[in-house]
Amino acid sequence: MDVLSDAVAAMRTGRPHSGLRNKFAPWGLRFEAASGAGFHVVLRGSAWLTPAHGEPVALARGDVAFLPHGRGHALAGTLDAPLEDVRLDEEGRWPGLPVPPPDPVPGPPPDAVTLCGAYLLDRSRAHPLLTELPEVVHLPARAGAHGSLRAAVELLGDELRCPRPGSDTIVSHLLDTLLVYILRAWWQGEGRDGGGHPTGWAAALADPGIAASLRAIHADPARPWTVGELGLRAGLSRAAFARRFTSLVGRPPLTYLTWWRMTTAGRLLREDDTPLRLVAQRAGYTSEFAFAKAFKREFGMAPGRYRRRAS
Repeated sequence: MDVLSDAVAAMRTGRPHSGLRNKFAPWGLRFEAASGAGFHVVLRGSAWLTPAHGEPVALARGDVAFLPHGRGHALAGTLDAPLEDVRLDEEGRWPGLPVPPPDPVPGPPPDAVTLCGAYLLDRSRAHPLLTELPEVVHLPARAGAHGSLRAAVELLGDELRCPRPGSDTIVSHLLDTLLVYILRAWWQGEGRDGGGHPTGWAAALADPGIAASLRAIHADPARPWTVGELGLRAGLSRAAFARRFTSLVGRPPLTYLTWWRMTTAGRLLREDDTPLRLVAQRAGYTSEFAFAKAFKREFGMAPGRYRRRAS
């Protein structure tokens, strides 16, 4: 299993949303804090992104900015532009978001065109792959960089600009694809230290042995893994593996295994009506009672109550 895809799927809820906007000077938008994550892409012109904490970020044409933690921020043509408040609805959409007509647009051209989107996330089980990201993930448009990400942006912009039969499905899948491309681009490039070395979870995924053990856990979380067995997957002795895994992942192997099992169980309870007995088995428990006890210890409530609250 792909650990990155698994981590994203475990947090994602609902459907992502996006839209195109033409901007005419002076323009500025203030986004309130939200439970999900958002992104902005400058398709024409330039913009300033001002996060809740930190210095403003200058965005040029083609730049992508991802805000993984849902904190309030502003996006404007200039730093002194007046700001219009934007409030998302319960599904993470901008009410009445206008879609620009196809080019050429009658009248003077807009000063900027932005592509913005939002993802709904369950932060109660936030994977460290996402929680360790900075407040703003800025991916500048550089020649030859992030080709797949650029292609996804172009396709998404085209579908939003000229909706056709099937666009709803295409846009939803492109947004999911875009999220993974953004995260991959960060960890493979901007998310490295001054010497070009991966840090945090990027280092764990770049380590062949630790990555192999993580793939094994994600592929079969119900298996009664031992530290020794996972060490064999990593090609390391039991002690050496335990030390390296803990150093790179941030928690011991079996602690991470338990955390991921409970995260998987929570997702199953949240998304469908799989019987508790089967949820327990998929989480590696032969006893429904033992599973319920472990689940309550992790989530602070019984599995049945968690399911009812999430429905």
